[in-house]
Amino acid sequence: MAKISVVIPLYNKVNYIKRALDSVLHQSFQDFEVIVVNDGST
Repeated sequence: MAKISVVIPLYNKVNYIKRALDSVLHQSFQDFEVIVVNDGST
């Protein structure tokens, strides 16, 4: 089990998701999980 969870809510923000994920994935801390929640995007 991961020590922390990073939850990224997403609603019609496709232009920002790559930057947000890159930011999380380039941290020095490695014991985490990323959960992206699509809140009804069109």
